[in-house]
Amino acid sequence: MVKKLLFPILLAALFFSVTYDASAAGAYSDVGDQYAAKAELEFLAERGITASGPNVAFGVNKSITRLDAAEMLVKARDLPTSGRPDPKLADVKKGMPGYGIIAAVADEGIMVGSLQGKFNPQAYLTRAEMAAILVRAFDLKTGQGQTGFAFTDVNQKSFAAPSIGILFANNVTFGYPDHTFKPEMTLTRAHFGIFLARILEPDFREVLACFAPVSKKTYHVSTPVTTLWKAPNLARTVDRPATGDPADMAKWTKSMTIPQKQWLVGKTETQALYGQEVEVLKTSGKWMQIAVKDQYSPKNKAGYPGWVPAAHVKASYADYDGCAKAVVSSPTAKLYASAASGQPFMTISFNTELPVIDTSSGWVKVQTPLDGAKYIRQTDVKVKKPGEAVPKPSQHDILTTAKKFNGLPYLWAGTSGFGLDCSGFTYSVYRQHGIELPRDASVQAVHGTAVAKNRLQPGDLLFFAHNRGQGSVHHVGMYIGDGKMIHSPNPKRTVEIMPITAEPYNSEYAGARRYLR
Repeated sequence: MVKKLLFPILLAALFFSVTYDASAAGAYSDVGDQYAAKAELEFLAERGITASGPNVAFGVNKSITRLDAAEMLVKARDLPTSGRPDPKLADVKKGMPGYGIIAAVADEGIMVGSLQGKFNPQAYLTRAEMAAILVRAFDLKTGQGQTGFAFTDVNQKSFAAPSIGILFANNVTFGYPDHTFKPEMTLTRAHFGIFLARILEPDFREVLACFAPVSKKTYHVSTPVTTLWKAPNLARTVDRPATGDPADMAKWTKSMTIPQKQWLVGKTETQALYGQEVEVLKTSGKWMQIAVKDQYSPKNKAGYPGWVPAAHVKASYADYDGCAKAVVSSPTAKLYASAASGQPFMTISFNTELPVIDTSSGWVKVQTPLDGAKYIRQTDVKVKKPGEAVPKPSQHDILTTAKKFNGLPYLWAGTSGFGLDCSGFTYSVYRQHGIELPRDASVQAVHGTAVAKNRLQPGDLLFFAHNRGQGSVHHVGMYIGDGKMIHSPNPKRTVEIMPITAEPYNSEYAGARRYLR
């Protein structure tokens, strides 16, 4: 039995998964419970299309040959293999292994020979060939699906172009996130099996809900958190977890000593989160200068600028902008390949925002910018419907969010649930509630509404400056009432609550601003 699937995924194959109650549980030795396409492959076992058993491997990563594909198609169509006319192919002779299978698919017009009159049974099947033979094998038509979309790497004059369009229109495949189909790429047995299962069982197909292809490429962060540096090539050996691909923020923040954290002051600028859109300004070797569009800064009209490893940014298409959005509300949250998976795919940060494909049984299925569909626990996110404004927060809402980070280590330039600096803390807390603050304390201090010290209310931002409050602003905290504030002070400390009369803050007080209306 197959549970109905009602959401889209912008991937060709292995990123796709459904809930499946198969009698052939554990059908293959190389397909475990966490395998994303377990349902589709076990469906083939249930139908007798592929051999199965606890000691039988499906060969998920093995390239599929033309003969392998022909055998699956013969079993899927239940085609007789005896009494077929000689296919008259130079490399196919009676008595050879697979002769009956090849004769059957040739006689049915499903798979034909090459221009040289050969079948090439051991040649690997390409994605273009796959599209053509599946359309012929099951007489697929354009149907009522999406039309008017063309993959960027498919020549519309090629033999496979009509078939690729038919697979797309029937929700069998949407290609890759970069709008390519990769027609010349060979595919694995698992890939072919997934496509075959989708055709045989329509409930496996990807039904387009909020998928709306766009023509313009945009650039997005492809790692959990990327740190923006003041210049390229500044990172030290100890910073490799932050500059690696993917970045490991938890390892980075835990591995640094206090002096190593203090060194970051003036070297790093800010951070951007997984899936966040950025503008590419320039490149230098393996580094890229970007502007984070969602972070206002007078430094650049495009957004907050800085240098990141080029591997942390990828071009993609915002095809899911019309979807609801899942916004991470926990300090950190785990993404999973499937709802049944026990091994996290990635740990992402507070305020990470991803399009929603489906919500059920305590899970939210989200579309990532480049990694396909993933699952996140419903308790870790807030879901915003398309076009829905974020509810106006109360003072209580702001303080509740702020206190989630009490005890979190300070990190210069931090805007994530792995570490926050002072203005990254206030910026992030307010952003969760739909209020966009400037990124830096000095800029936050000149926006909002000025508030006298004797009229402070919870949620107001408190600013502190050099020269006993008369110089440049260097710190910001958030007033929580009762003469106290919560703030992220410096590399030696964590986010903490303390009286505003404590020194040096009492002497350096430079004013307050209100952003709550």
